[in-house]
Amino acid sequence: MVIRNNLERLKAYKPGKPIEELKRELGLDKIYKLASNESPFYPSHIKKAIISELSSVNRYPQGDCFYLRKLLASKLKVKREQLVFGNGSDDIIIMAIRAFTGTSSNIVVASPTFLIYELQARASGVNVKRVPFNNYRYNLKAMAKSIDKKTAIVFIANPDNPHGTYIHHNELVHFLSLIPGDILVFLDEAYYEFAPRRDFPQSIKLLKERGNIIITRTFSKAYALAGLRIGYAITTSLISETLNKVREPFNVNRFAQAAAIAAVKDNKFIRKCVSYINKEKKFLYRIFTRLDVEYVESATNFILVNFKSDTRELCRYLLKRGVIIRDLSSWGLNGFFRVTVGLHKENAAFVDNFKSYLKIQRHG
Repeated sequence: MVIRNNLERLKAYKPGKPIEELKRELGLDKIYKLASNESPFYPSHIKKAIISELSSVNRYPQGDCFYLRKLLASKLKVKREQLVFGNGSDDIIIMAIRAFTGTSSNIVVASPTFLIYELQARASGVNVKRVPFNNYRYNLKAMAKSIDKKTAIVFIANPDNPHGTYIHHNELVHFLSLIPGDILVFLDEAYYEFAPRRDFPQSIKLLKERGNIIITRTFSKAYALAGLRIGYAITTSLISETLNKVREPFNVNRFAQAAAIAAVKDNKFIRKCVSYINKEKKFLYRIFTRLDVEYVESATNFILVNFKSDTRELCRYLLKRGVIIRDLSSWGLNGFFRVTVGLHKENAAFVDNFKSYLKIQRHG
């Protein structure tokens, strides 16, 4: 067996463990998982839609997500053929790398950002050019300067994970004016629903003006369908056609399609979730401020915290008490952690145990 050289040196992405697995490992009845940016809300409004699909579980789903495509195209005011669906928006990242890059090309990413861009590019033998963040924000000027003749795709997570910050509309417009029109710009808007509307990029409008943009969104975050894995892209008809050539057939299961349709129709659920998360974010901001702990204001459902100390020890302490946060040392952010904003009882459990840890560290 021969393993490609680029894979031998590649470290696999390590997602957060499911709550059920952690309960078994730790022997705890209650686990507060605040590590994977999942929604804390159960989307009960999708139950009927999922049950209706059970009688057809022995049949393949619709390969083109016909009914979801029709609904979303109307909602977003785009043509149906401009939409591409994936097994989570990660699936579309892989499609784009497979379709538009080669071993002689490179991609440009911020550093650190969502790890899948670089992992999947390197897995395909594609070079990666990293541009460091500047004060927790994208350095768009430096990213534009890093582009060369071999650049195929520029990846921008907006809002970003793990920083939680976002690029404003005018900033993105200026950035697009600096780069050649033949370079594909990939706008990953996984946390779109949480971002403020006042100055967030009108990305679909920019797509219509510029073309050569892929916008991805997901049902995993605000829509609370992380367990069903479904996301989508909005792009030009030509790019959509190309992505579909490398898309796996039947990549979105019938339960995910039915649930997504029900989710899109229920605007009340989204408004309630976003409002609740924003309120709880402010609660955590106040706590961090009182504790003199540095944090980054977030346009997402998580908060990046500059702990300025060993977060691995903190994470182990919290884990033993059933609270899970994300240590970011594997992202190159030593001394930082990311905490998902959950239900108030979950956030309160984190705060109580976090305070206890700080008391031990500061007073012995």
